[in-house]
Amino acid sequence: MPLTQLGRPAGGSDVPRAELVHRTSQALADLAAHAEGRARRAVPVLAPHGAGDQLAVLGADVLASADAAGLAQAHEAVLALRRAL
Repeated sequence: MPLTQLGRPAGGSDVPRAELVHRTSQALADLAAHAEGRARRAVPVLAPHGAGDQLAVLGADVLASADAAGLAQAHEAVLALRRAL
């Protein structure tokens, strides 16, 4: 997807795609924090060109630490993002 598209809403939505990615990143960060017994922290909002990398890193954190239930929640969050984009 071109970077210019990340700043625009997806069809039928008024939320920019970059915001949807950030929300999913936050959900993954929360899942990883829970799995690791850490407090939740706000994920910084990056420029659109960093959104994909942030999502990948936080997804890797979940894969490394979550149990089956956490992995299922992460899977649903990423699927919902994919559908929304």
